Amino acid sequence: MSPRLKKKRCCEGNFCGQAFKPVGLPLRKLDQITLYRDELEALKLCDFEGLTQEQAGERMGVSRGTIQRLLTGAR
Repeated sequence: MSPRLKKKRCCEGNFCGQAFKPVGLPLRKLDQITLYRDELEALKLCDFEGLTQEQAGERMGVSRGTIQRLLTGAR
């Protein structure tokens, strides 16, 4: 039995760049953390725009539980 296919997630932002870091610190001296596009979108919707997890889930086309897992992974 194969796993269920991943539901398509709607991400609105056009994110550019490969790294986000403090100015003045070389990238090689920092620990690298991978942040996926859907995790970044969930953070933006809940933390920056102030939406509830349920509202963010409706905007992205996923359940509230999925938003909660994305936020936990991102944080």
